Amino acid sequence: MKSKSFPAWVGIALAFYAFIAIAIAESGLGVLLPSILAAYNLTPATVTILFFSQISGYFVAALTSSLLSDRMGLTRMVLLAAICVTSALCIYASTPHWIVMVITGTLLGLGVGLIDAGINTFMSHKQGSANLMGLLHAFYGIGALAGPAIATTLLTLGINWRSAYWLFAGIVALLVAGMLWASQRHPLLDLPTSPHQSAGGNLRQSLKTPVVLVAGLFLLLYVGTEAAIGIWAYSVQTIGRDTPVAIAGYSVTAYWLGLTIGRLSMGQLMKPIGATRLIDYSLILLIAGLLIWWLFPHQLWSLPLLGFALSAIFPTTIWLMPRRVPAAIVPAAIGFLTSMGSIGAVSIPTGIGWIADKASLEIVPVVMLPLAVLMVILHRWLVKNTELIADTQSV
Repeated sequence: MKSKSFPAWVGIALAFYAFIAIAIAESGLGVLLPSILAAYNLTPATVTILFFSQISGYFVAALTSSLLSDRMGLTRMVLLAAICVTSALCIYASTPHWIVMVITGTLLGLGVGLIDAGINTFMSHKQGSANLMGLLHAFYGIGALAGPAIATTLLTLGINWRSAYWLFAGIVALLVAGMLWASQRHPLLDLPTSPHQSAGGNLRQSLKTPVVLVAGLFLLLYVGTEAAIGIWAYSVQTIGRDTPVAIAGYSVTAYWLGLTIGRLSMGQLMKPIGATRLIDYSLILLIAGLLIWWLFPHQLWSLPLLGFALSAIFPTTIWLMPRRVPAAIVPAAIGFLTSMGSIGAVSIPTGIGWIADKASLEIVPVVMLPLAVLMVILHRWLVKNTELIADTQSV
């Protein structure tokens, strides 16, 4: 028999763990990448097809997350997504065939995209959502710094890279167990719905809303930048700059630590300066950090600085969305935004990999600078046009 009620913190705890789990699964790839290159005899260009294969899964998640959550409920949707991610990681750990690993990327992308959209939608509706949103993405940062640390430790102990993926699969499997327990007892992550609202209609409306489309492009660039640093920094330091393996691996961990610290402090930073100025200052710091990483190759503190600079941008943008668009289209809008971010997490590291293969790994910080500038332009457009919408509605 289903229990009638559960403490609110149980659903929030499951949401936090979900973000830890997917972050570990995603962030470990950067440290494991050289081992994958060697195992399948790949180059920095050819390995990017693994990233590219995930785009189809993210794209499907972008179009279906609000529809699935409306039909299945968020709890069951996250359960289905966790099963997809666990299965994909098991295949990564076991297959000797590169093409199988590539195809499996679609399943991984679908699962991560649905979890990302579902949990962000759930958290954006909670009371005190600014602090909770910062904490949610801080937990992603915890998982993201744990992933490289786990992978680096296993590699330095001489353990095969496939064992890391078996361990990651076990971590996500705990999320499957938790969501299965939740779905059988109480829809802990579900939100109230209106029978008069059409999920399909809301999705179509969100895709016709300029603020949603521009915010989606903004987060595509942002997440692509965050992921590209996480994926390529280790290779830049070890292959491009001859940094010792352990130092390079833990410097990537420091990057995610900077991201985590920034997100833990996001709510407090937002209070005195406001959400839009927080993003403004973050983008300025991002540009400064990229310049330092490029121009001073032998220092290591630019990576945690970059992590801190990036920390508030994604959760603040998601937090602003219910304040920028009509309430009815918020789930579809957030689903679109998070999945666009996931597409960026694949497409931008892929493009940078192709460029690095033609030039050198030293080009990585350079090609990210115009992306940061474009993010500044898109953010200022959102601020200007959101103000115009607010002015129109107030009249």
